[in-house]
Amino acid sequence: MRFDRRTATTYRFVTACLIVLAFSRSSVGRAAGDEDRVRSRYEKMEYRIPMRDGVKLFTIVYAPRESSKIYPILLERTPYGIGPYGANAYRETLGPSRLFEESGYIFVYQDVRGCYMSEGSFEDVRPCLLDRRDARAIDESTDAYDTIDWLIKTLPNSNGKVGLWGISYPAFYAAAALVDAHPAISAASPQAPLVDWFVGDDTHHNGALFLQQEFNFDAVFGIPRSGPTTESNPAFHHGTDDAYRFFLDLGPIARADELYFHGKHKFWNDVMNHGNYDLFWKRRNLLPHLDRVKAPVLTVGGWFDAEDLYGSLHVFQRIEETSPGIENVLAMGPWAHGGWNDFDGGASLGPITFGSSTSRYYQTKIEFPFFEKHLKNRGSWNPAKAIVFETGRNSWRELDAWPPRNALRRSIYLGSAGTVGFDEPRDRAISFDEFVSDPADPVPYTSIISIDYPATFMIEDQRFVAGRADVVSYRSAKLENDLTIAGPIEVDLYVSTSGTDSDWVVKVIDEYPVRVDRIAAAKAPLDDLPHDQPRVTPGRDPSRQAPLDRLAGYQRLVRGDVMRGKFRERLENPKLFEPNRPTRVRFSLQDVYHTFLRGHRLMIQIQGSWFPLVDRNPQTFVDIYHARAGDFQKATQRVYHDRERPSRIEVRVVPN
Repeated sequence: MRFDRRTATTYRFVTACLIVLAFSRSSVGRAAGDEDRVRSRYEKMEYRIPMRDGVKLFTIVYAPRESSKIYPILLERTPYGIGPYGANAYRETLGPSRLFEESGYIFVYQDVRGCYMSEGSFEDVRPCLLDRRDARAIDESTDAYDTIDWLIKTLPNSNGKVGLWGISYPAFYAAAALVDAHPAISAASPQAPLVDWFVGDDTHHNGALFLQQEFNFDAVFGIPRSGPTTESNPAFHHGTDDAYRFFLDLGPIARADELYFHGKHKFWNDVMNHGNYDLFWKRRNLLPHLDRVKAPVLTVGGWFDAEDLYGSLHVFQRIEETSPGIENVLAMGPWAHGGWNDFDGGASLGPITFGSSTSRYYQTKIEFPFFEKHLKNRGSWNPAKAIVFETGRNSWRELDAWPPRNALRRSIYLGSAGTVGFDEPRDRAISFDEFVSDPADPVPYTSIISIDYPATFMIEDQRFVAGRADVVSYRSAKLENDLTIAGPIEVDLYVSTSGTDSDWVVKVIDEYPVRVDRIAAAKAPLDDLPHDQPRVTPGRDPSRQAPLDRLAGYQRLVRGDVMRGKFRERLENPKLFEPNRPTRVRFSLQDVYHTFLRGHRLMIQIQGSWFPLVDRNPQTFVDIYHARAGDFQKATQRVYHDRERPSRIEVRVVPN
């Protein structure tokens, strides 16, 4: 039976909106503080700092009123505005957390070039300079360099050390400042940095457009302005709270500009005109430039970050590979985008609990000690290489490498009759599962009706799609021992399609056991219950029941991602599928550190759409961003699992 998305209750919708709102706030600022408290401790100053090409960047400085001491500078550069503007208007909180404000820092905030009160022209993820011989040529590295140089030479009571930090887009600027960095940079913490918008961050994953995120972001960001301003762009009104319906009614995404943007949204047009991994995207990849980093780096990310998990993992890995000898630390917790920024947060996400305030642990035990050590030479900070939270078992781990050195590569194979396990298939006969993927009826990625993507979708119960005919599921036997996997998950599928292109969405799921004492009507043995049978009291919404009811049989998403099939060999050169011919498709799901507890089951789901998180593939070999309605066709998809075509995922298993 198809899932009817409109049957979700008002309670679930309101709850989801509150969760999204909480995480949205945490990603751009802390909980409301006391403006008078900040005013009593800090003096505010506004400057226009000249760059090497003459453009002036608007900068706000909050310096401690206690002027008998010297302090380090903590700098955040952002395209999102640094208000409140005006000499007498103060922020309510300063720095990454209240701990910094109480310790005493010179806090500096800057509107990046072309945003709000800064002069110049804005460019999304401005490419790094390839030739630095032109003394007036600029990029984000030179703007950071010139800013820091001015601050060090101008501000009184500075100890000459500068720290950089930021979350999401500001984290990109923090990371970019490490390229040909100013020698005063003594510590940097890029937190959920975006680094490659075609491979794995925000805009695309493996060449597939993350439609809902990109459309909603471009609708309100980066609209050309007439000059410096304190005003934000106007809000965009979708006319509905149902993102699934809005984007389905949109039709081919080429209509977005015609219907809504009207040529005013430059980056949306750039996305539409660069459908392959061409020079436009490659020049915006920050990773190749992050070599020879000299300052200590703390890279931060969340396991449930739907936007920039890729950036966190790969900034750490790149620096580890190219800058030996420096302190390079990875901190990963059970957070959605920016969730570590809420001091009392991180104890749960949706119905999944983590046993404590993981955000408080991060802020007090990791972030604050890192900056105190390197900017003030205080404390006993002596970190492990990777400080990561193990989900499933809900424990912090300190490791000397990421992924863990003792993790062993193991293959988990898809089998016939919806099974999955460590044994290779032995059947010589052709064996496959088949489903029809229909662009007119794409598989939803969440059961929650909202115009914004809910933070909880990264751990959502997947039973809401388990009954669809266009989703194939594979389920292990009940685990006799804990199974811990750490690091990336490598997907290796043998598939075919009756079309000439298709998407392949792979989800790894932790299925919780059914609790017999909570199933009054169940007469079958526990192991004999079908995996798609509802595990809740009839007539009651799962999210409103007691925790044992709510998590009984819960199919918890651990990791999922998409591969746009035409990019299976190279993102630069799309290649069509030969209809109905078995073809190998390989790609990586982003890293996890998760334990499937004894008594749970490991599940894998495969489907051809994930809407509207991911745009619809027409399933014909066309330029999707300029596709017409007639290009969208149903396709019959097959997933093979025989001896000659052993579809599998490869994981790294940590010995218990």
